Amino acid sequence: MVSATRIESDRCAAGATAADSRDYDQPKPTAAGSRPLRVLMAAGGTGGHIFPLLAVAEQLKAAGAAEIEFVGTGRPLEARIIPAAGFPLRTVHAAGLKGIRGWKQIRNLMVLPRTALDMARELRRVKPRVVAGIGGYLAGPALLEAALAGIPTLLIEPNAVPGFTNRVLAPVVRRAALGFEAAAKFYGSKARVTGHPVRREFFDVPAKPPLPLTLLILGGSLGARTLNRLVVASLGEIRGEGLSWRIVHQTGEADYETVRSAYAEQGVEGEVRPFIDKMSEALGAAHLVVSRAGASAVAELAAAGRPSLLIPFPAATGQHQLFNARELERAGAAWVLEEKEATPERFSHLLLDLMRDSARLQEMGRRARALAHPGAAQQIAQMIVELGAG
Repeated sequence: MVSATRIESDRCAAGATAADSRDYDQPKPTAAGSRPLRVLMAAGGTGGHIFPLLAVAEQLKAAGAAEIEFVGTGRPLEARIIPAAGFPLRTVHAAGLKGIRGWKQIRNLMVLPRTALDMARELRRVKPRVVAGIGGYLAGPALLEAALAGIPTLLIEPNAVPGFTNRVLAPVVRRAALGFEAAAKFYGSKARVTGHPVRREFFDVPAKPPLPLTLLILGGSLGARTLNRLVVASLGEIRGEGLSWRIVHQTGEADYETVRSAYAEQGVEGEVRPFIDKMSEALGAAHLVVSRAGASAVAELAAAGRPSLLIPFPAATGQHQLFNARELERAGAAWVLEEKEATPERFSHLLLDLMRDSARLQEMGRRARALAHPGAAQQIAQMIVELGAG
């Protein structure tokens, strides 16, 4: 992820530093003693929780440094992706409370005792030497119960402003790996600014995308309805502007049929997909990316060196998506359009201006890559090994 410290102009001009590359290529961590560490990783239902943990798990696996199991909720995305990556996944009963009111909130609160019992069962079964999580309604109970049991815990905090769960966990976790230096004040001496972990294939994306000119729209792994609706409402403005371009639009499962039908009805050619499995390849082909500004999305854009038009989710805790997006904007790597200002006319105007200026897009992409942290996953893997050895 992007550090909250001031970005030096010469770093932006030079791209990723040699030191960054050396950090990433350092020897992988090795476990203390002959037996690999047992590590339990608490994921979640969204790509923003799953993929960063997978990046760290893959570092540990490649080094033979740990035996890793994941615990999750069994939602379709994690149930498909985690086993496909070669890691066992156990599921527990869990339900979120953020943004939920009324009867559904009462129902989800009633699930908490079951979550606690299920997590206690998994801790007894796995007997991990380290538990790692990235926050949220599943990682919260996992890290809290592990800490109370005396098991070393590591929290990955990807945002500049921690959410409710991660603030609650601050006093009990052993270490915190941060995407932004601004979050360090919440964790004190436990904090280490590592950047946000991203899978290696994003750093292998070529600097210059091939033709045809391609716009990639990321409506979220589970769907970002407002963003999807904005794009659909803007299709009439975008088409017929004399630009020969390819549109690839990830909608999320919930909006797939609606968005696909809208493209067909308006006669706009586009590759509409519910989910993109090979995101690094999609970014590699993109000349411009329209996206929310979650920590993982921003970190992947930086790693791939792709320019972006970011529309932060306004209800994100502490406006952390807006903070994330502004970091890229200040570095000249992205343009930020707040949702309250995102009319179809304003969105279309910005989009067309950017797509017409290839030199500007190339410069934004170069500045994005200068913000990447190639060694983040390796550093966090090393933190886990150190915790297990201690």
